[in-house]
Amino acid sequence: MTHTAHEARRAQGQKKAVGWSEFAAAEPALAEWTERRFGAYAHHVLATLRADGSPRLTGLEADFRGGELWLGMMPGSWKARDLWHDPRFALHANPGPGADAADGDVRIAGRAVEVGDAEALARYAAEVEMPLPFHLFRAELTEVVRTHVEDPHIVLETWRPGRSVRTVRRGNDDAPPTVD
Repeated sequence: MTHTAHEARRAQGQKKAVGWSEFAAAEPALAEWTERRFGAYAHHVLATLRADGSPRLTGLEADFRGGELWLGMMPGSWKARDLWHDPRFALHANPGPGADAADGDVRIAGRAVEVGDAEALARYAAEVEMPLPFHLFRAELTEVVRTHVEDPHIVLETWRPGRSVRTVRRGNDDAPPTVD
């Protein structure tokens, strides 16, 4: 397959993606909860795809600022290289200590778009008081999933661009899940 054909095939398979502010406007309660959940801890887990297609998990600090979700990385990091090759990512909020996850957890999937404008990068660096150089990516969301327990159910709330939140409740028995 030629490079052009490969890019065309990849573009056809891409899901619609939106910025954080568009998600927050569409689903303000879920967006607020998600920001609060990510804000509970500084470090989270980022999944990227290596050049050979295998997954890579690394730590990352997510930054919700100015209506966007930002992903910052050290210069030349493997996760930045992964995103240059394939911009798809998944970001899972730090579950915190213990095993109960009383307030549930959340993950975000999407594509990362690198900030290439030197002035914009310098403004961001000054705002967050981070020394240059570093890589900065803006997240475009394709999915947000919150998972929590409402006894006796596990509840999955899934949002995708252009759709309202879909809620699935599953019990710990043979009964089929309910979908709202």
